[in-house]
Amino acid sequence: MNDHTSGLHPRGASYHLRTVVAILVTLIMVFPLYWMLVTSVKSAEEVQLVIPTLFPHSFHPENYINVLGRANFLKYYWNTIVMTAGILILQVGTGTLAAYGFAFGRFRGRDFVFYLVLGALMIPLQVTFIPIYIMCANWGLTDTFLGLILPESVSAYYIFMMRNTFMAIDQSYIDAGQIDGLGRFGTIFHVLVPMSKASLFTVALVTFSNGWNAYFWPKIIAKNEIRRVLTVGLAQLKNTFAGQAVSNYHEIMAGAVLAILPLVILFMLFQKYMMTGYSKAAMK
Repeated sequence: MNDHTSGLHPRGASYHLRTVVAILVTLIMVFPLYWMLVTSVKSAEEVQLVIPTLFPHSFHPENYINVLGRANFLKYYWNTIVMTAGILILQVGTGTLAAYGFAFGRFRGRDFVFYLVLGALMIPLQVTFIPIYIMCANWGLTDTFLGLILPESVSAYYIFMMRNTFMAIDQSYIDAGQIDGLGRFGTIFHVLVPMSKASLFTVALVTFSNGWNAYFWPKIIAKNEIRRVLTVGLAQLKNTFAGQAVSNYHEIMAGAVLAILPLVILFMLFQKYMMTGYSKAAMK
């Protein structure tokens, strides 16, 4: 009887508790996105109500058009695309080659140097930006794409992830490539990279996300509007309503929706690669 009863009730209180916690955590994480989306189609008057509304009284899609016209938003988009693409290409190139060296290289002090690379993960940009900015200013890189891209051209996180992925690949595949006459670059791009697609997608998407969302360094190095990126442009949107009786939080939210749209689309398209990449990297 007990066995039969337990078979009918395989899920205990702990299961339901975990379910409730998971739902609460999901709501806490998703609600800001929902609030941003509904605020982006509200009127300026509705945004200012003392009691906020969870759903718009009336829809105002023209907020998105107003954002594109009020600020040079298309220029900000282009600058962000160029900066993010440059960072992505350089980090993929330098990170893949460095990961190969740390995974299969045989040189004195390899592990020590790798620990130094890991140590770079612990140091925030706010600590190092002064000497980096001085160097870029001395080289004439302020208000340039090169100034936006060059300081982010190497990623310790990328190197760490790809090194772990490469070390999880069986040595026999590398030996087979060398027997076929592949050199080091041939081994990397014809053996290791095809076998690490999931991790490559993962780190590439993280790199894209970090570059797209970068705010601190672009604000420091690009003072002129000609090289302003989306994150900085969003912060400047509020100034377009300076001195007016109402605020433009509805347009700021519309700009934020436009800014995160590429990230949402990429995540929806490649989320399965991200999950696989993280699991493979964690196995080593």
